[in-house]
Amino acid sequence: MEKGIVIKTTGSWHTVLDEDKTTVPCKIKGKLRTSGIRSTNPVAVGDMVMFYRLERESTGIITEILDRKNYIVRKASKLSKETHVLAANLDQAFLMISLTSPRTTIRFTDRFLATCEAYEIPAVIVFNKTDLYDEELTAEMEELADIYGKAGYESVRTSAVEKKGLDELISRLKDRISLLAGNSGVGKSSVINVIDPSLNLKTRPVSEYHKTGRHTTTFSEMFELATGGYIIDTPGIKGFGIINMDKDEIFHFFPDIFSLSKDCRYYNCLHTNEPGCAVKKAADEGRLAMSRYESYLSLYYDDPGKYRTPGY
Repeated sequence: MEKGIVIKTTGSWHTVLDEDKTTVPCKIKGKLRTSGIRSTNPVAVGDMVMFYRLERESTGIITEILDRKNYIVRKASKLSKETHVLAANLDQAFLMISLTSPRTTIRFTDRFLATCEAYEIPAVIVFNKTDLYDEELTAEMEELADIYGKAGYESVRTSAVEKKGLDELISRLKDRISLLAGNSGVGKSSVINVIDPSLNLKTRPVSEYHKTGRHTTTFSEMFELATGGYIIDTPGIKGFGIINMDKDEIFHFFPDIFSLSKDCRYYNCLHTNEPGCAVKKAADEGRLAMSRYESYLSLYYDDPGKYRTPGY
């Protein structure tokens, strides 16, 4: 029996990197596959597993998934399952967003960050495609960076075209296992290619008609970077459905809202319409970004489109 880490999953096959850094295509042992895991992918990239090699073949069988230190999930697109695990055993997650071609919505950003909080994964925001930003978009980026900075999130500004901000990104990736996520077309693969050209990941231009990205990455995959560390590139995500969150605890996953909640009149305030709510007051007075408060409400009522600040 050997120990390894899953670096790619493609349907029923999982690529495992052994302790000698040799890749072994593996399938899951039958009993493990039916162990009641309510997920589209019981084995995820980043999982540490036990496996054995098949004689006379260059493949193996995964017999055990070792305990995860963390993982990040979203609602599965298939109705027959509950969740889709994006990755496991992460040191940090980078959410790459863009303010144009395509534009990442505030709701998507806040839902992803709330999920990272729920699963105790440190998150960093990457503002990409800064070479396309005019003065107005640059000002908006700085405003958003300030909003998220007050919530405790650091941000990086990058451009694969101009090769800006990449040194800072490289230093943050070094010696860590990092997830890189974002909508299709925000430039994840392009940035990775500039950081490590040897990886030569596929890229495609943004659709001019829809102004949205087109999928190039179809499965999550982990890559070892020449500059140090491992990065997990994920398929572009159109929406980010939250799952396994207690409604009454959602505000815990918004650090800026949680810090204000201690001043609410009632200890069990849900920050919707309760009297003496410090959170609602802060939003009304501009001390809490209205976009953040509305994102919280949209999660609480589970309707991403119900509460929306114009332009976001």
